Amino acid sequence: MQLLNGGAEAIPPAAAPREAILEVEGITKRFGANVVLKGASLAFRAGEIHAICGENGAGKSTLVKLLTGVYRPDAGGVRIDGAWHDIRHPLEAQALGVALVSQELSLAPALSIEDNIWLGNREVPLFHRRRHLREAARRTLDQLGMERVALATPVSRLSIGQRQLVEIARMLTRHARVLILDEPTATLSDSEIERIFAALRRLRAEGKSILYITHRLGEVFELCDRVSVLRNGEVIATRRTAEIDRAALMAMMLGRRLSDMYPQWETREGDILLRVRGLRVHGAVEDFALDAARGKVVCLAGQVGSGAVETLRALAGLVPGASGKVSVAGRPLKLRSVQRAQARGVQFISEDRAGEAIFLRLRVGENLIATRLAQLSRFGLLRGGAMRRAARTLAETVGVDPARLRSRAGELSGGNQQKVAFGRVVEAGEARVLLMNEPTRGVDVGARADIYRLIRRFCEAGHAVVIASSDLEEVLGMADEIVTLYRGRRIGFYRRGEADQQRLLADITHPAAA
Repeated sequence: MQLLNGGAEAIPPAAAPREAILEVEGITKRFGANVVLKGASLAFRAGEIHAICGENGAGKSTLVKLLTGVYRPDAGGVRIDGAWHDIRHPLEAQALGVALVSQELSLAPALSIEDNIWLGNREVPLFHRRRHLREAARRTLDQLGMERVALATPVSRLSIGQRQLVEIARMLTRHARVLILDEPTATLSDSEIERIFAALRRLRAEGKSILYITHRLGEVFELCDRVSVLRNGEVIATRRTAEIDRAALMAMMLGRRLSDMYPQWETREGDILLRVRGLRVHGAVEDFALDAARGKVVCLAGQVGSGAVETLRALAGLVPGASGKVSVAGRPLKLRSVQRAQARGVQFISEDRAGEAIFLRLRVGENLIATRLAQLSRFGLLRGGAMRRAARTLAETVGVDPARLRSRAGELSGGNQQKVAFGRVVEAGEARVLLMNEPTRGVDVGARADIYRLIRRFCEAGHAVVIASSDLEEVLGMADEIVTLYRGRRIGFYRRGEADQQRLLADITHPAAA
């Protein structure tokens, strides 16, 4: 079958292609005057993992909602097994074998794995044999590599990766042939990611068609057979992953070169703003030392469990049992208090935007000024005009469209939510040290470039930034200085240009420290 890719040049296959299970042809979707998808055409084959990449706002989410019956197209349509279908509801999509595993899992934590697998399944007859359901659930879990996990285990006891596999099992018991996974590894450890990958490879071998949506480009080349790129609502190209590299993929996504991702700067020596000696967090960090100078970005590189995250949270006053000697601009900082840390000019931006960084249900403008209400009030009364002017100024400073000030923060893309979180802290008083954990997690490549520019601008104003990141490309692209960690201990220290990914990877998987 001819590859449909929105007008991009078709690539001759290396071998006879498998039959397409799902096709979209000429799909257009409008919301008022905004055209979100513009004649997009794609084909998803049996026995293939097909990545969908693009910046936030490129049309990925809208495409998924059209395929799963949440939206209906204004033009074009969907074919399944060669027949046209008007999918009007998610249940219709599931009946046709199309299922979504979203970032927000829909499991009931108090129920067992078995109960979660069958919960809401309309194909279960009213009078059924429990043994048959148990056997079917067991076969499905075994298929996903969970042979050693008991069906009676409450979901609350599972890791996030295992919960993701249970969610996939739910869809397989509903006879899904097309699985759509939206950012499935955003919050997983390396071992959990490999477990998910192994399960997806098994499903591919069994002839399933898997649509894989991710901002992590390394996963595209490790896991996926083909990749399609959306930009501004159009399908730019579909390519076999073996035929392109990371730079070419990012250029298609951004419409510009990879070298434009990270800002250019000259490292300058400044006085030490943050000094840490003998930092300890029970079970996580042992005898950690750090100096962060004015105008510099210091990156803590480590995997999940390295202690990098706990280090930042301790310095931000979020760890009750933390101990050690810490000073900010030469003045001692007592740990274990967020108020004391903020009074010394230490601000923290969590990777958990929904839980700790912003108020999703409040408007964008309300979020931006939430940390400076005292400055916008007189005699205890908030001044409406001053609040609106401050919110607009902050939005323009961090690159959020002022027209979105009245939108709920939860309606923004991940990149714009991170900009809001950034604006709340760097413009609140005299922040001197900014601590950021995984600053671009769940952020598309275009918005990443904006976040990186904001960080460098903060440094150029004479402040210091300490970042904890498991993205080694990000670490090398942004750091003036790099500290590697493994199991709570400092392993290596590198200045800009002294290390590469291989050196950092060797440190953060350091076997001698085990």
